Amino acid sequence: MKSRSLRGLLALVLGVGFGVLPVMAAQASAAADSGASRFDVLQGKWVRPDGGYTITIESIGPNGELQAAYANPAPLPFEQAKAALDGAAITVFLELRAGGYNGSTYNLKYHAATDVLRGVYYQAVAKQKFDVYFERVK
Repeated sequence: MKSRSLRGLLALVLGVGFGVLPVMAAQASAAADSGASRFDVLQGKWVRPDGGYTITIESIGPNGELQAAYANPAPLPFEQAKAALDGAAITVFLELRAGGYNGSTYNLKYHAATDVLRGVYYQAVAKQKFDVYFERVK
């Protein structure tokens, strides 16, 4: 009698355990998808009003890698372009190495209420920092 009860209990525990695994996998997948979809708001063309510099974000990879381009006014490639989450905030890091920029960077944060990317531009050649923002081109 005891062995029959133990087998029943074991079957119940294993059944519940195997039923939980697909649910946990689905939750992890949904969390990964929601992180990637949160970055989708970054797609589009952005302009810095103080000089007409533009950032175009064409797509976002699963780990926040951005397919992005910079223009001032000629197009320049980014050495690095990445989005990340800092708590609930979406951040963007961009690094330029071409055309005399030699490691200049943008560290930006997306502000949903104003649909603006705001942050600091570090001009590596001059070793100066500037508060900047980019507005979405509509």
